[in-house]
Amino acid sequence: MTKRKSKAEPELQLFSNEGSETVDVGRSPLLPERRETDLFVCDIMDAVPKADMPSMEHPVFSLSTKPDTRVRRYEHHDAFVEITPSVKGIATVHDRDILIYCISQTIAALNQGRPVSQHISMKAWDFLKATNRTTSGEGYEGLKAALERLAGTRISTNVKTGGDETFETFGLIESAKIVRETREGRMQEVSIKLSDWVYRAIQAKEVLTLHPDYFRLRKPLERRMYELARKHCGRQPKWVISLELLQKKCGSNSTLREFKRLVRTIVTQDEQHNHMPDYSVTIESDNVVFINRMNRKALKAPGTSTSKVDEPHISPETFTKARRAAPGYDVQALFHEWVNWWKETGKPDLKSPDAAFISFCKHRHERSPIRR
Repeated sequence: MTKRKSKAEPELQLFSNEGSETVDVGRSPLLPERRETDLFVCDIMDAVPKADMPSMEHPVFSLSTKPDTRVRRYEHHDAFVEITPSVKGIATVHDRDILIYCISQTIAALNQGRPVSQHISMKAWDFLKATNRTTSGEGYEGLKAALERLAGTRISTNVKTGGDETFETFGLIESAKIVRETREGRMQEVSIKLSDWVYRAIQAKEVLTLHPDYFRLRKPLERRMYELARKHCGRQPKWVISLELLQKKCGSNSTLREFKRLVRTIVTQDEQHNHMPDYSVTIESDNVVFINRMNRKALKAPGTSTSKVDEPHISPETFTKARRAAPGYDVQALFHEWVNWWKETGKPDLKSPDAAFISFCKHRHERSPIRR
């Protein structure tokens, strides 16, 4: 029997600002986990979340989910991006989930040696579940609205994808079509044509893996900050950026004072809940500091067992070995899966976290090898 959703269950606010809602310190900043992994038997449902690097670097999407009809222009060094909305507004950070899903699907197919195309066919229910959205009528209506904003938002830029630098103007998606609907009016299959700009990035594999909890981040600003940290910090121990430049890269329309308040709220919640994926975040003077949770030396101080830390510490060299142990797999995704298993089993003490992770990767490859 389908479990009825509690009215108290927090939802994505379809018409909220960048992150100005009242803070409930007792509630987790993350959305509830809606994904039921035992239901995802199709390969595409297990595709690792990935985003294209060009739009992670530049503020293409709006942080406000109210209709944003401003023409925006972003310039940094020699690159520029100009975003022109349709009458329904600029595509939002949450609308971006559709592109992430399509990119993830296409990269998974490329890694398995399957043919790919700019034309993506997906089941609406699969998308809603994979991106941690509700499958109610509101979820389907939200998907329709997101498709309209993605197709209506026009981008003019000279940012390179796939090594080509040209002036282009295009939609974030070229077109979208609902192939079939149920009698109740809910869409079942959706056909999308990706823009040349996005597709070139996919073909060149100019993509980065996102933590699965990205889809559980409530605030658009949290998602944008995570994207920037994932792009600029990567596996480095930390990344420092001024508040002013962070505001510019986020595409925030707030005053600098208000932006600092919004970031400080996220910092406070992260200190309480450790909810930001991959990177903790803090403010030092007029700088924002992102600290890589995986590479913090403090995770395993001398004489401290791994059962008393947030996550086992893995050296960068181990990730290189893991790629050889599990060819074709995304080792960052395997790491997150391994850490979740470790936590679920009571955080047992690991004499050698590096060796344990390599063994996990080997067993995964032996059980389900990816054919190239």
